[in-house]
Amino acid sequence: MKVKTYNLVNSVEQEELDAGLLAESFSVEAKQGKAITLPDSFSTEIRTDLIRSAVHSSRANRRQPYGHREHDGKKSPQPGMKHSVEWWGKGRGVARIMRKTGQRTGAQNPHTRGGRRAHGPKVDKDWSQKLNSKQRAAARDSAIAATADPVMVSARGHKFTEGTNFPIIIDNYVESRQGSDEKYDIESLPLQYSTRKFVAIMEGIGLGEDLTRAKNGKSIRAGKGTMRGRKRRTPKSVLLVVSSKEGLHKAASNVPGVDVVIAKDLCAEDLAPGGDPGRLTVWTKSAIEAMR
Repeated sequence: MKVKTYNLVNSVEQEELDAGLLAESFSVEAKQGKAITLPDSFSTEIRTDLIRSAVHSSRANRRQPYGHREHDGKKSPQPGMKHSVEWWGKGRGVARIMRKTGQRTGAQNPHTRGGRRAHGPKVDKDWSQKLNSKQRAAARDSAIAATADPVMVSARGHKFTEGTNFPIIIDNYVESRQGSDEKYDIESLPLQYSTRKFVAIMEGIGLGEDLTRAKNGKSIRAGKGTMRGRKRRTPKSVLLVVSSKEGLHKAASNVPGVDVVIAKDLCAEDLAPGGDPGRLTVWTKSAIEAMR
């Protein structure tokens, strides 16, 4: 399977006023480049069931155990068991509930004031889900194949310009400044104004509307999640796949909704958040070569 890459030309303009130079503005034009052969992963059968199993397994294995410790007597009692209590014995016509020493007040039982919790969560519970390595690899390849299908990408809610080539692969990058052209490796993007350059690149490819959708789609999470360090929820936007952590990796990490992952660390959850395949994914040519 062959697909054409995108060659990017960034026209840098900077106006000069009496007070000095204004900030640089960027305008990226995407041109058709050479056709490259894709890895076999892009031709894999799309298995939604495998993708969801892999995503659910990843989330379950990441789940943190919670609950109280085991009761270890008076030396290390669990919550609700820190009382000096006694049982009055049978034959008194009262319930067999532990009472505070010298008092009639019940304690420790789940239905008493200050007592332990009935059937509370325990840290020794195992939340993990096993998944065979071949199934996990097949789910990843299936999710990769889904990113090359514009129908599935659109059905997932992503926005892109009509006529965009899928999968989206970027190759050469040139900055045109005052009549002189300077060529860079796209992954070694200069760090000055790099985030603005990345946004301009996405707009030049035709993905600017999706970045706006994620930026404007921030909302307050419902329920108790607001109290647990995850008050706001940001929709997922572009997934950028690179071969190494360089300038492009740092530039894209600051944009709302955008995730960056190295090709060797790619998994089904990156490509199909929540188990829904067809995430809008941008690949670098180096990342495609690293997958072979």
